[in-house]
Amino acid sequence: MAVTDRVRPRSGGAQVPPEDTKGVRRLAFSQQVSRWDVKLSPYLYISPFFILFAVTGLFPLVYTAWVSLHNWNLIGGQGKFTGLENYAFVVAQPYFWNAVGNTFSIFILSSVPQVVIALVIAAVLDANLRARTFWRMGVLVPFVVAPVAVGLIFNNLFADQFGLINGMLAGAGLDPVRWHSDPLASHLAIATMVNFRWTGYNALIFLAAMQAIPRDVFEAATIDGAGRLRQFFSVTVPMLRPTVIFVVITSTIGGLQIFDEPRVFDQSGLGGADRQWQTLTMYIWELGWGQRNFGRASAVAWLLFLIIVLIALLNFLITTRIASQGGRK
Repeated sequence: MAVTDRVRPRSGGAQVPPEDTKGVRRLAFSQQVSRWDVKLSPYLYISPFFILFAVTGLFPLVYTAWVSLHNWNLIGGQGKFTGLENYAFVVAQPYFWNAVGNTFSIFILSSVPQVVIALVIAAVLDANLRARTFWRMGVLVPFVVAPVAVGLIFNNLFADQFGLINGMLAGAGLDPVRWHSDPLASHLAIATMVNFRWTGYNALIFLAAMQAIPRDVFEAATIDGAGRLRQFFSVTVPMLRPTVIFVVITSTIGGLQIFDEPRVFDQSGLGGADRQWQTLTMYIWELGWGQRNFGRASAVAWLLFLIIVLIALLNFLITTRIASQGGRK
């Protein structure tokens, strides 16, 4: 009986000591843990990004949507549920559509020249220049400068009475420009500030993509008799299409959310006396902190979010279609 209690039968009739059974169990458990590690480790490695995105991105987005459906006041807090009433009120306001027009105007005047100039600067930096590291670091200096400092400097440059730009125009015998009164002139001045800050940053992105292009391609183009200009348009630009798509989409998102430059372009913060350069983000600031109505401000924020998504998708579809057509050719 003592011998029988110390052994366990196998399926084939053989008997295994209990010590071997424990070893088999430990081996099976370690194999199971190894399989779990292979399956779960990739998700654990990328989980910090999704956790951070959920806390700082997704939750504020969902909470803003919840606030936009209520009569939410800065002092009184959450009020009654109003549904889409805040959206209907905002869409019926002329200031909202004025802000939409100003936002798109500044966005077009800044983003389009910004991408083109960044491509040209990247091509120049990719050439055999002396002190290339110095020039590559130099184009990033405007991006490091604080937006408020850039706004104050350019605000003085584009001053209506004593600005440097109008002083140069007066010295050339031309009439001064009303940078703070004329809508188009104010949009151009603000777009200049945006281009000053972001052109060098995008140029370095293009430069990194250009350096990833194999040098053999350029050598073959040179043997075929293509000059530097022909190589740029026929070799460099087509091979930069994925990077161009990325820069265009990020410029669209940033351009439609512009706030710092137009905010510091005057002292009142309303976008001029007639709101001639008030953007959507400035209108959100006015509703939320000026009128203390968080419900309406959140409604404008969600409308801006939908506009950005639609424009980004449109840019992606257009650039992808152009890239596919270029690839077939």
